[in-house]
Amino acid sequence: MNMFKRITTRSKVVTTGGIALLALLSGCRVGPPYHVPTAPTATAPNYKESTVNFQDADGWKVASPQDAMIRGKWWEIFHEPELNGLEEQLNVDNQNIKVSFENFMEARALIAEARSQYWPTITLGASWSRSRSSGNLHNSSQANGGQASTLWSAPVSVSWTPDFWGKIRNEVRSAEYMSQVSAADLELEKLTEQASLAQFYFEIRGQDMLQQILNQTVEADQKALDATQGAYDAGTGDYISVVEARATLKAAQSSAINVGLSRAQYEHAIAMLVGKVATDFSIPVKPMIYTPPAIPTGVPSQLAERRPDVAAAERTLASANATIGIGYGAFFPQVTLAAGGGLESSTLKHLFDASSRLWSIGPSASQVVFDGGLYRAQLHQYEATYNANVATYRQTVLTAFQQVEDAMSSTRIYSQQILRQEEAVKSSQEFFDLEMERYKMGVDPFVNVVTAQTTLYGNQVTLNTLQVQQMMAAVQLVQALGGGWDRSQLPTPSQVGKKLSNSDYKMQQ
Repeated sequence: MNMFKRITTRSKVVTTGGIALLALLSGCRVGPPYHVPTAPTATAPNYKESTVNFQDADGWKVASPQDAMIRGKWWEIFHEPELNGLEEQLNVDNQNIKVSFENFMEARALIAEARSQYWPTITLGASWSRSRSSGNLHNSSQANGGQASTLWSAPVSVSWTPDFWGKIRNEVRSAEYMSQVSAADLELEKLTEQASLAQFYFEIRGQDMLQQILNQTVEADQKALDATQGAYDAGTGDYISVVEARATLKAAQSSAINVGLSRAQYEHAIAMLVGKVATDFSIPVKPMIYTPPAIPTGVPSQLAERRPDVAAAERTLASANATIGIGYGAFFPQVTLAAGGGLESSTLKHLFDASSRLWSIGPSASQVVFDGGLYRAQLHQYEATYNANVATYRQTVLTAFQQVEDAMSSTRIYSQQILRQEEAVKSSQEFFDLEMERYKMGVDPFVNVVTAQTTLYGNQVTLNTLQVQQMMAAVQLVQALGGGWDRSQLPTPSQVGKKLSNSDYKMQQ
């Protein structure tokens, strides 16, 4: 039974004798009991950003009811079939996810390794030897000096160290908790890779839209150049207008070519995520404008249960607590039960005779009486590690709330900015059309047309950038909320401790 209160960083470690006495009086398993520490929690019923008053009725909003949660395949909330297909490929073929899966399987194997200490170690052997002793041993007590001898033997040895003080149990418990950490890390890796894929996908669609904007700009600039060239050839225009129109066209063409660079790199990044060779992978061009859906954020009290990194931090803390128990166990005597036996004969045909049998049995116990303070220092080390993990756990929860609020504010503010930017694009398009007409009528110089065209192009690019950034923020919000995961999906200690089979080593989606 548990009996020791946790040692704080300011307390003194009890003496070896005191620990042994308490153990004998109070039970067999040493170490402090584990309790999940308190974590920072929000007292408000809703996230701060979800209660902000919107100036525009058409701006992005949190899904209602706010206690709803995303479940399962979170990327399907964006209603993009092509993205859905890529995410399914990623879940099967992403190599980083496979690495995390194998790390999880390794952690499960470590549980079996720790549990093996519960059982005796049995060793079987067989040997044959032929030897001759020296003949010049006249004053020696050795018999049969100078004679050759043969020895056949088949020994069996058994040794067992009972877990009187719970040291092995704490090691098993620590391994089980670390296996849960690995399971949470696997889910975190999946979420990270899935979110990266979604972001790269929307970046590509943004580049496709930007390419369309630039192509339209090039087309408009070409018409403007044709118009200025025609006016110049007819003697009604000046050459400087032709030069300005040609320079504007070439600049737009240059920008249109450059768009392909970023798109290619995003495409290559997606190929890597889905486990494909970039050379053989491509995504069709499809300019699209996206508006993020109303994302169900749930309530703040659910957040810590939905984040795999929070679960990993808490399970790491539980493992550190079990390690303190291992440190306590070092103060107690180690008792070993050993037995040996077998067969031994100078000839093979008599090896299995009853008279060839031999055996020995006897327990042993050892206790360190002086180690220069090593065990006490290790116990302080384990305690410090635990205290640090408490802080890490709480910091992880604080970071989770920050990331959710950041993503919500970004998505909301981008939606407001997009509404204003759409009005700017509409006005700049009207400005350009008016200037072009005034130029054709000879009222304004062509430089005014160039100014209007530059303004229109800049506003269109800014609008496209904001729309992409809003989608990035929406993906980040889903990621900050933990995707479709929740703590109920984390395997229990008994589940991760089950005996591994061949099927366990296959990727499970």
